Amino acid sequence: MLTVDIVPCLQDNYSFVVRDTETDTVAVIDPSEFEPINNFIEKKFNKVDYIFNTHHHFDHTGGNLDLQKKYKVKIVGSKKDAKKIPGINIKLSDNENFRFGNVDFKTLLVPGHTSGHICLYAKNEKIIFTGDTLFSLGCGKVFEGTYLEMLKSINLIKKLPTDTLIYCGHEYTQKNLEFCIKHEVNNERLKEKKKWVTSKLSKKEPTIPITIEEELSTNIFLRCNVFSIKKSLGMENSSELEIFKKLRDLKDSF
Repeated sequence: MLTVDIVPCLQDNYSFVVRDTETDTVAVIDPSEFEPINNFIEKKFNKVDYIFNTHHHFDHTGGNLDLQKKYKVKIVGSKKDAKKIPGINIKLSDNENFRFGNVDFKTLLVPGHTSGHICLYAKNEKIIFTGDTLFSLGCGKVFEGTYLEMLKSINLIKKLPTDTLIYCGHEYTQKNLEFCIKHEVNNERLKEKKKWVTSKLSKKEPTIPITIEEELSTNIFLRCNVFSIKKSLGMENSSELEIFKKLRDLKDSF
């Protein structure tokens, strides 16, 4: 069994401490900074065996070296990001399985935000760590890849079992919600979601994890073929890629 603890870092980042309960194997996913993660580890586990990085950006790798120095951990990341991830020891390729205790993590290469971005998918546990590729009600900015790569990446996640839980790298849900509602004003699920998000944030609670099923009905970036969205953009005859590009450009300036 895999347990997941959410550790807030920096301004709006989430790092995750995961543990395989059968083998007491512990890892940190995307350690943004050392201090909050170390404080959590000391109180709860007093050990770390691995660090997993979804991509090389500093707000996901900033704690790597200090954690590695203190806990002698192995750092796991994308083979394509190997030259950019501090302290990396284990380099994973697309569709490669990594055995974490008794849990299998499958590496899904999802270029777009960065060229070497990966998601970590634990099929049996129905959990995926999406980094900055897919957020609750949003997706990452396209920095190193292309719009087509990013669309293919989020559509890859979209096709996973609908009860899969998504753990993403930032608390962006409120702003993403405002954008989604602006361009899909009659989406009843979004209206319900707004109440829930407001309640969670008022209690200073994370708005993740969320299921793929929920995202399919509310996340506008997973709904680029929905006619009402195309119509709201005045692009009724446009392709899925054209709609995605338009939405991503609009979100960048939102």
